[in-house]
Amino acid sequence: MPKKTKNEILTKEETYKKLKSFFVNNPSRLYSKKDLKENKTIKNLSKQGNLDEALNDLLLRGYIVESHDGKYRTNPDKLDLITGVVTGMTMHNYFVKGDTSEAEFMVSIENGLNSLVGDTVMFVDLKKYRNNRPEAAIVKTVERKNSRFIGVLELSERYAFVAVDSRNMPFDIFIPLKDVNGAQDGDKVLVEVTAWVQGNKNPNGKIVERFGKVGDNNAEMHAILAEYDLPYKFEDYIEKEANSIPDDITPAEIKRRRDFRSATTFTIDPADAKDFDDALSIEKIKDGEWEIGVHIADVTHYVTEGTLLDKEAVERGTSVYLVDRVVPMLPERLSNELCSLRPNEDKLCFSAVFRMNENCELLSEWFGRTVIHSDRRFTYEEAQQVIETGEGDFAEEITTLNRLALKMRADRFKNGSIAFERDEPKFKLDDKGKPLGVYFKVMKESNHLIEEFMLLANKRVAHFIGSRKKGRSKAPTFVYRVHDKPNEEKYNDFRTFAAKFGYNIKDASSDRALARELNRFLGKIKGRKEENLFSILALRSMAKATYTTENIGHYGLAFDYYTHFTSPIRRYPDMMVHRLLQHYLDGGKSVEKEYYEDLCRHSSEREIRAAEAERASIKYKMVEFMSDKIGCEFDGFVSGITEWGLFVELAETKIEGMVSVRDMLDDTYNFDAENYRLVGMRTHRIIMMGDNVRVKVLRADLKRKQLDYELVAHTDMATDKETRFVTQSELLEKKPKQKQKQKQKKEKDKKGKKKK
Repeated sequence: MPKKTKNEILTKEETYKKLKSFFVNNPSRLYSKKDLKENKTIKNLSKQGNLDEALNDLLLRGYIVESHDGKYRTNPDKLDLITGVVTGMTMHNYFVKGDTSEAEFMVSIENGLNSLVGDTVMFVDLKKYRNNRPEAAIVKTVERKNSRFIGVLELSERYAFVAVDSRNMPFDIFIPLKDVNGAQDGDKVLVEVTAWVQGNKNPNGKIVERFGKVGDNNAEMHAILAEYDLPYKFEDYIEKEANSIPDDITPAEIKRRRDFRSATTFTIDPADAKDFDDALSIEKIKDGEWEIGVHIADVTHYVTEGTLLDKEAVERGTSVYLVDRVVPMLPERLSNELCSLRPNEDKLCFSAVFRMNENCELLSEWFGRTVIHSDRRFTYEEAQQVIETGEGDFAEEITTLNRLALKMRADRFKNGSIAFERDEPKFKLDDKGKPLGVYFKVMKESNHLIEEFMLLANKRVAHFIGSRKKGRSKAPTFVYRVHDKPNEEKYNDFRTFAAKFGYNIKDASSDRALARELNRFLGKIKGRKEENLFSILALRSMAKATYTTENIGHYGLAFDYYTHFTSPIRRYPDMMVHRLLQHYLDGGKSVEKEYYEDLCRHSSEREIRAAEAERASIKYKMVEFMSDKIGCEFDGFVSGITEWGLFVELAETKIEGMVSVRDMLDDTYNFDAENYRLVGMRTHRIIMMGDNVRVKVLRADLKRKQLDYELVAHTDMATDKETRFVTQSELLEKKPKQKQKQKQKKEKDKKGKKKK
């Protein structure tokens, strides 16, 4: 059938179909009759006088609906809607992914319904493609993930805007002056979106909280906490309840407990620790046989279930460790005073007590409430000194515990535990929080000593409850820390990637064989420049550890049973474990599973959120540390590659930044995703992950916590050949010199002409 020209008259049915198709392809938008008459796609319908009749037909057949202000839109009930999540956003497009599909759809801003990243939405597949992606339109926002954002206030006499830090909100938020709430121009603020009218580019909002001036350390740290919906202070009524708890330990309370005050007991913690929630005691029973107590602060003795303090601890879920501060789960009265196992004070504990021989065979175990008296507080460095010299306070006890810990650690790895160790950046800060230097936490035998006995207590407590099955009945409800097996596809991708660097990781037929293979590989890269990179990638191939009432074991540790019992001052799941353990020790029946599963899910979510805030604070300090090093050059290696550019980790400080492909001026580079590399179109130069590079610091954006580098030199891994690059800054330096030379040449030419 021949196509109709623009001026040909359409039949009534053809007009109806054309208008219906128009609405189906723009299901998110509202159109007035004026909008429709002016729309170039269907302008001809209005000219022909068929528009009103076609609109009425669509309304009668239920394909469109009319709003209260006389505008029309597609009826969502007539569409095949997909439920999904907004995964990304730019100035021009959204990206959405359905719950049951891996395909990512592109959505134009006009069809985005003012959604935000993370929102749960309903969308329709438009059955067409743009930029090689399937195109969709969002029809309904089911649930907003976030309506609050951190940004900087720009205030004038007539209006105000907040420039949002997050790339997940690429638009400024308009603030009516009445909603500025005392904030000043240039303040770091928390803004809440109050309205976003369809068709308006900018949402409206109000200032919820003012943190202080941009760049002020407290303002920036408080802003990070607010960004992740984490509190930075306790309300007065919480502090009041904590301060009302008596600190005396009555004789009656001591009588109810096993008394360890005469046993040699001490704590080993970081030098800057204020809350000491675990202590070790050791007594020699006979030659080659020891009784070792793992004593944990009895937080639940002071925090009763259902109290304001308990509800606050549930909500927080965990303490948060930013670069320069700890935001505790419990007020200082509890975390640093009542529950902290300070030396030379009687303290109430919940303990796991083990008798073991020199082969670390468990001869007996006991769990219950105790009272202890710590004889000494050691830092890790002090304990390490005792281990290395065999001299100092409690030298025999510490060296004995270390000997046993080394044996337990060796046995654990032999049984399939995976040796993941990553460099953890720390900052030397001045009194205003400015970073003066970067260093890395080094794990030594004193750290491993504490780690092994905490692991033992966590494992045995979980086994004690989890293995209590009578006949065919299930074990009672309990809180476990579980870690699932690696995702097979992710693990194979990791093996393929490692092979490109000459590392052969064998396919493993069993869990234990896979763990052995990973340990062999991690041992092989130990100390090499790519160690941190491969450790991160190996971790990403693993499942995430979570809290749950369904025990599936802990794959990474190779434990059939595992929980968190040893840090109730800073983790709410440990408080749950203490309560449940006492309940079952008292002969109680299995508790309601669903209630504890909900608490586990919430605790896992809060843990993830806290970790994200911690990473954000580290990123901020890294960018702040590099902000006075613009133009300086550093050696590093390629730690990641995307279609936008290279991630480069500096060799000395491990601070990561990006070299954008648009700043690589020697060639046009294409991203080869299959081989994790960039390939130059003209030079055919190949840049791969792990390659040595030299970079210059180009930009340090504190607002977005983002570092930009430019490539100075690249060393090819295969040929060891170094290539130097012309940088943007060098080009800018050359331009004035070139202009000067051109000017001098012109003047010389003029003089020559005059002479002639």
